[in-house]
Amino acid sequence: MLDYARYCGEIVEQTELLVDSLAGQDMTTPVPSCPGWNLGQLARHIGYGHRWASEAVRGEGAMPRTDRAMRELADYVDEDPDALIPWLREGARRFEAALREVGPNMRVWTPIPGGKKTPEFFARRFAHETVVHRADAALALGADFEPAHDLAVDCVDEWLDLAVVTWPRLDVERHRALHGPDRTLHFHATDTSAEWVVDLSGEDFAWRHAHEKCAVAVRGPLTELLLVLYRRRAVGAADVEVFGDTGFLASWLDVSPFG
Repeated sequence: MLDYARYCGEIVEQTELLVDSLAGQDMTTPVPSCPGWNLGQLARHIGYGHRWASEAVRGEGAMPRTDRAMRELADYVDEDPDALIPWLREGARRFEAALREVGPNMRVWTPIPGGKKTPEFFARRFAHETVVHRADAALALGADFEPAHDLAVDCVDEWLDLAVVTWPRLDVERHRALHGPDRTLHFHATDTSAEWVVDLSGEDFAWRHAHEKCAVAVRGPLTELLLVLYRRRAVGAADVEVFGDTGFLASWLDVSPFG
């Protein structure tokens, strides 16, 4: 994991990179990786997410009120970027201020069972939430997207950490059907030393950083692996090579959507 201060800073930094890409753009541009959303709705989702998480870390252990606007975005189909961008920046900066004010160790409510019940959960989650939604905007606009390598590695790590706790609770029958002998996947970043093995050979979802022979292997640049794992780019459209059981990879990705 990166440290708490880095996560806090990345929430603002990634938001700034996002708003730089939005400046002067048509907010009604569709976002293919978030079906049904346009750029304005994507930005509203991020901004409401930052505000919701700010409430959570200041909530002294209580669940924040549900802000329907974070999920129900039908009212935001024709956004004015001159109003939207300052609003988005303000939410990120207020969230960062809340995180730094309470620090990483106070006990808070979190939406995921198990794990740390501290502001560190929200700092890490929303740093990566913002990274991935910045990717959504970049894909919609045909713009470059290249996060720092250590940030991208931790983004994948966190995705897999969350899968460990959510896998047993979501779509149980389809998940269980993927478990069995030799049910392993290897993801290898060709432009850095990062490697991951996803292991479904036992009863539980498990992962580790390792170089191992697996039923299927996916090799490619780190950013491409990140986009594939978050289902922002289809395997066939990504700059990756796949070896082994491609059907198993397709089935695993199909039951492993994220946000």
